Amino acid sequence: MATVNIAYAASATITVAPENIASSSTFVAGVESAVVDNTSNKYVDAIVGGLWTVGTTPTVNTQALIYVFSVLNDTPNYPDVLDGTSSAETITSAGVGRGFLKLAAVIDIDSTTSDRAYYVTFSVAQLFGGVMPLKWGIFVTHNSGVNSNSTAGNHVWKYTGITYTVA
Repeated sequence: MATVNIAYAASATITVAPENIASSSTFVAGVESAVVDNTSNKYVDAIVGGLWTVGTTPTVNTQALIYVFSVLNDTPNYPDVLDGTSSAETITSAGVGRGFLKLAAVIDIDSTTSDRAYYVTFSVAQLFGGVMPLKWGIFVTHNSGVNSNSTAGNHVWKYTGITYTVA
């Protein structure tokens, strides 16, 4: 009788820059990560852990939204203005974004404390009906009323790939 075991890969960094993201009242302006290519590793899931830091004196009762996007096909073609490289982006509209962005985490900014860190974790496969995309990335946007913290070390994004082994 075979035994199936879960196996975790070493955590890898998701490149997300620039760190200093302007506030977007409509959540269309933000930053896109570099794409994560799953075609070689073939992970059945990836657990993302992230740290996002507000800027100076944010507005209370605002939010930062963390989305996951995938490529449209194996060419690969990317949706809307995304291109798979880490860069500031502005989605065409909130409606266009809702068509391809999968909401992974909501950070409730509940304090006016400057440079406060907020943490998130989520499963990528869960956002896509239990199936990992060929290539995926994250899109971060917020409406805190101020630019997010500008220090690179105050924004950290990593993922841990998951596979199964049969013994």
